[in-house]
Amino acid sequence: MSTPDPSPPATPPAGSSRALKLWVVLARAHAAVQARLQAQVAAHELTLTEFGILEVLFHRGPLLLGEVQRRILVSSGGITYLVDRLEKKGLVERQECPEDRRARYAVLTPAGEALIRRIFPEHAGEIERLMGVLSEEEQTLAVDLLRRLGHAAADRREVGSE
Repeated sequence: MSTPDPSPPATPPAGSSRALKLWVVLARAHAAVQARLQAQVAAHELTLTEFGILEVLFHRGPLLLGEVQRRILVSSGGITYLVDRLEKKGLVERQECPEDRRARYAVLTPAGEALIRRIFPEHAGEIERLMGVLSEEEQTLAVDLLRRLGHAAADRREVGSE
């Protein structure tokens, strides 16, 4: 039987409580918005990630699977699984890349294009409604701030080094 560790719990560095609160609020807001959007696309028997694949192919045209993967932020195994599911539903097909025998394009089928053309306006409208709690100015500011946060995290720069 081990004895409890008598040392006090670790405390965050001074001044970090605001940053921790921001992280929690950001994560909760993302989860709430994602849940609403997932429910909306589930009515069409899609996951939000499957919808994302259909949407990127609708707006960008045929893309190499690796490009789809980068645009919707899933793993290489994840994109294979998701495209397999969409193929089984008759919404996407793979086509060979003439320049690289190893590469494959993801392409909307006519059924996939018809579905995304029909449901995308509803999805975009739901996003507009959800984001509508913020004014246009607040939305612009949020985009700028979150973009800066994302770039800094991706670049692994120190906060405040700009």
